Formats: sequence, C-alpha cells, structure tokens
Amino acid sequence: MPTFVRSSVAPVWVLFSGSIMGQRVGSDDAAWSALDRVVAEMQSTRSEIARLQAEESRLLTDAADIVRAREQARRAAGRKSPHDLPLREVSAELGAAMRLSDRTVQARMSAASTLRDGFAATFTALAEGRIDLAHAAAIVDAGAVIADPEMREQYERIVLDAAGFETPHRLRAIARVVAARIDPDLAEELRRRAVGLRHLRVIDIDDGMARLLADLPAVLAHAIYDRLTQMAEAERAAERDDAAEAAAEAARPDAPTDDDATEPGAQDAPQLTTGPQADARSLDELRADIFADLVLTASPSGHGDGDALAAIRAEVQITIPVLTAAGTSNEPALLAGYGPIDATTARELAAAAAGWDRVMYHPHSGIPLAVDRYRSSAGLTRFLRARDERCRFPGCRRRPSKSDIDHTVDRALGGDTTDDNLAHLCRRHHTLKHATAWRVRQLGDGILEWTSPTQRRYLDKPPATVQFVPSPIFDKYLAAPYDGRAPF
Repeated sequence: MPTFVRSSVAPVWVLFSGSIMGQRVGSDDAAWSALDRVVAEMQSTRSEIARLQAEESRLLTDAADIVRAREQARRAAGRKSPHDLPLREVSAELGAAMRLSDRTVQARMSAASTLRDGFAATFTALAEGRIDLAHAAAIVDAGAVIADPEMREQYERIVLDAAGFETPHRLRAIARVVAARIDPDLAEELRRRAVGLRHLRVIDIDDGMARLLADLPAVLAHAIYDRLTQMAEAERAAERDDAAEAAAEAARPDAPTDDDATEPGAQDAPQLTTGPQADARSLDELRADIFADLVLTASPSGHGDGDALAAIRAEVQITIPVLTAAGTSNEPALLAGYGPIDATTARELAAAAAGWDRVMYHPHSGIPLAVDRYRSSAGLTRFLRARDERCRFPGCRRRPSKSDIDHTVDRALGGDTTDDNLAHLCRRHHTLKHATAWRVRQLGDGILEWTSPTQRRYLDKPPATVQFVPSPIFDKYLAAPYDGRAPF
C-alpha cells in the first residue's frame, strides 16, 4: 500500500501587468447587450424547463398512486396474480406514450415518489424553477438514506441553500458531506458496506480499445490519479527539455549535417521508432500509458528515468475532526474534492503524514479562523488551501495544488498579501479575471463576488461554510456570546 503525505506546496504567485480589473477593454456595448438578452432568456427558459420537470414528476407520482389503488383493488377482490402486475400495466402504458421502456418508467416513478413524499421543499423549489432536476437528483440521492424526519429536514434546508448558487456536480459533493455530518453512524455503515463492493472490470469498446474500470476506496482512487498526473507532467517536462537540448545542438555552427556522413550506407540507415511521438501525446494519453507501464512492469520503465518517476508520491488533502482523530467521535473525515471517508483510513493517513495542519473553525458559520502547523511552512498558503479547497470561480473544481494564488486587488495596484485579498484560481479562470471583462471582489469571510460582462453577480462561498453543520460538541460555546476568538 502506498504512503500518502499531505505536504506543503509552495504558492505560485502570478502577477499580470496592465490589470484591467474594473475596466472593459475592447468591449462592445452592442455585444454585451446581445449577451444580456441571451443570458436573460436562458435563465427564463431553464426555469420553465424546471417547472415542466416538476410537472412531469407530479404526473409520475399520480401514476404511482394509480398503481397502488389498483393493487389494493386486486387484493380486495381476492385475485391471484403476480404482485407487480398493476405496476407493469401502468408503466407499459406510459412507456408506450413516452417512447421509453417500461422499466425506465418504473425507475422514474420511484424517483418521483421519493422526491414528492420525502423532499417536499426540494419539490417546491423545482416547481418554482429555482433549481433544476439535476440539483433535485443530487439532493435526493445523498439524503434518501436519512430516515429520521428532523435530520432529513435539516439536511434538506442546508443543501437547498447551497443549490441556489452551486452547480449540480459540486452540490452532489456538498450533499454527501452534509448527510454524513448529520447522521455519521449511518454514513459509516454505508461506507463499510461499499468497501465490500470494490472490484475491477473490463469493457470492450471499438477500434481495438477496451476500458478498464476500478471501484476503489476514494482515497486510493484520488491518490492514484494524482500520482499518475504528477508522473505525466514530469515526463512531459523531460520531453520538452530533451527537445530544447536537441534544438540547441542542431543550431550549433559545428553541428554535423547529412553531408558529413562518410560511412557507406550511413545516409540510408532506417530511422526506427517505438511508437507514437512522445511529445505529441496529451496529458490523458501520458496518464494512460504510464498507468499501463506501472501495472505491467511494477515501475515506469518505459518512460524515462524510472527512479525519478517512482520517487513521486501521491498527495491527498484530508480534513479530520480532532475528536475523530483521537478515536472518541465518529464525525466523518473529509477528502478534499470528494467528500466523507472512513475514520480508520483518515487516522492512518494522519499518523503517517510528515506534518499536519490544525484548522480552527468558527462555531457558528464554519469559516476557518486560523491554521497552524507542527512543522514550519508558509502559514498563509496553508490557510488558503484549507479555506478554498478548489479554484474559487463558480462551478470550478480544480484543486488548490493545481491553481495559482491570486491577488483579488492586484499587488501592483496596492493590494495586500493577506487572506482577505487572496484566493486560489486555476490558470483558466486566473486568465479570465485579468484578460476579460469579468471582475471579482471579496465580501469578507472568504466569499467572492464575481461580476460578469452583463453586470450579473455570482457568489462563490468557501466549501467549509456551504457544507457546515453545527456540532453538538460546541453547544456550550454557542450558548455564550461570541468574542471573536477560536473556541480552543
């Protein structure tokens, strides 16, 4: 089993000259007006689609009610037939009308009934066009296992609030965390069952290719992907260095040319290749090739210096409640970019790590208050990684270790190098901020407000605040006036 260490990553400071924050360089008023119309109509259309999706769900639940009524009538009449015959009758009728299989219709009827009967507030939000069906599915999928009505109501309230500004994909990760924190005993039991389902399978696809799928514990899967990415990037960097060295060698005035060949047949010697040109491979191709190399040879022998690549260690970021680490609580540990993981794995990783951060959270809001460490490193960078967990553009999930630390107000314009003027931005959205009409400002507590070219405003909140569930451990602190200090 590999060892995973959460190590400090040096910040990447990127400063663009000639910042255009607050300006519209090269903007065209007619273009922005047209974009404003398109965005407004898109929002209206999506709201209408959501309302229609809610209406379809209502019709499916009506069909489920018809099934139940027919089942009761058949039992009352003493008819002996397959117990699911009424369901087959109704779903077959709907399937023919909708041009879907009856089994697909049955699955949709079940999902619609769960939404209506178990998540009334979510169904109302869908019917009002405030969320779409993908948001509703994320809420239901993570919360359906919560049996206690009060717990489910608390879960739904927290996650519905996040659905107002999060994408369905990010909401699904938030919902898993909230559900695990609200009912940690159930979450631990579900994870224990899921571990027994890990397996590998191969699916044949076209053109001489096959797909290898692995169901693994999330920590291992994310660590494998991270290590493969690091190795692919190292291989690509080595290839660039080799190409630059070859170009420099060829440019030397005394470099040999074809005319210098004196050996008989030297110019006719075939140029052998061993596969596709390495510098033409994408990062995905490199990851796949190195993965096959590692599994088949136990070392990346086919990709340059095996010792150098083998020395690369995977990195995962785990947040462990202090009482869980001590073994006196079952509050879930969190894998950044995924969600809750089992406490045993989290404790093993903490014990093996070269160093770890202590993060103190506000007991009312969940915002990180401070970060310190038992091994010295850049404290501000550690704080930002704990707060942000990802690129801070709405909808983006790029990890901090793959992002830049950006000054919201440019340093060249007097912006401070402090946590309330810094945030992680991936290179794509870092460029968007500096080179387009998009603008951003910080509202406090790590909340970023993005303003689009059409002057619409979009909030991005730190994940810790969005998925925060007050813990009864802190009841004694909640009962007293908050004095602005961490409760430790």
